[in-house]
Amino acid sequence: MTSIFQGRSFLKEIDFTKNELLYLIDFAAHLKALKQQNIPHNYLAGKNIALLFEKTSTRTRSAFTTAAIDLGAHPEYLGKNDIQLGKKESVEDTAKVLGSMFDGIEYRGFSQATVEALAAHSEVPVWNGLTDQWHPTQMLADFLTIKEHFGKLTGLTLAYVGDGRNNMANSLLITGAILGVNISIVAPKKLFPANDLIALAEKYAEETGANILITDAIDQGVEQADIIYTDVWVSMGEEDAYQERIELLLPYQVNQALMEKTHKKETIFLHCLPAFHDLETKVAKEIQATYGLTELEVTDEVFRGKNALQFQQAENRMHTIKAVMAATLGNLFIPHP
Repeated sequence: MTSIFQGRSFLKEIDFTKNELLYLIDFAAHLKALKQQNIPHNYLAGKNIALLFEKTSTRTRSAFTTAAIDLGAHPEYLGKNDIQLGKKESVEDTAKVLGSMFDGIEYRGFSQATVEALAAHSEVPVWNGLTDQWHPTQMLADFLTIKEHFGKLTGLTLAYVGDGRNNMANSLLITGAILGVNISIVAPKKLFPANDLIALAEKYAEETGANILITDAIDQGVEQADIIYTDVWVSMGEEDAYQERIELLLPYQVNQALMEKTHKKETIFLHCLPAFHDLETKVAKEIQATYGLTELEVTDEVFRGKNALQFQQAENRMHTIKAVMAATLGNLFIPHP
């Protein structure tokens, strides 16, 4: 018998149902426990995994690599200088070649159309490690972290504060609505999510009972938050936008005063990383020299606070990616959730 996940790709959050996403989160928790107890789980022994990276990464590359090795598979990294997607070779041709050599493909890059085409033509499972539109594997890590802390998901409120149009805001808005988590996108009106995404989130929310709030009013947006979430203000490839983003988003910086606006005693802080919270990086020093700021989307006080769980969240990337790969590529029987 085959698993209901067998052979499926994970390209965006809506590829799986609420129950399927919840199953993957719980499966990841199980795999995390096995890892912590040093219990082997070589579900993908003998498999070969292609890791395609047009965008650089610390967590995504590390998570896919260690997850594949723990599962007994061999990961092969192919960076932007190793692949010629859409340049010297079409995405379709590349997909067919890689699909004939590898059992699964991860893609991290700019274009959602590219990861969709890889899945359409490779005939093997394809996993989205990040595109400009979606970040589905990050979502599983985020909601695993939330469930580990609170013991539940339903009824909680997550407030995303910052650029409401980026891939993280898109993914949190839709995934939260699917899972029954109340989602507030707190952003300047100019950076609100696209109307079609809001409509899609509201459709899912009608089924799960989640509340959706899109607002530029910080007090209203965070007052009920169990989780405050933020991301960098300028994504990779948008470096010329710093001046505009700083002007728009400085009032939305996650600082201690903002954290204290919530009506919950134990509101946690999450960030998908990297974060500009101090001057310990070259880019942060350049930003200070140009704009006079020592912190951007989050202050060091909040980032290092007792309720900041971003490093637990980062570790969970490995466990949740492991769950996705094992479920979609392994020979496990997983009944319909």
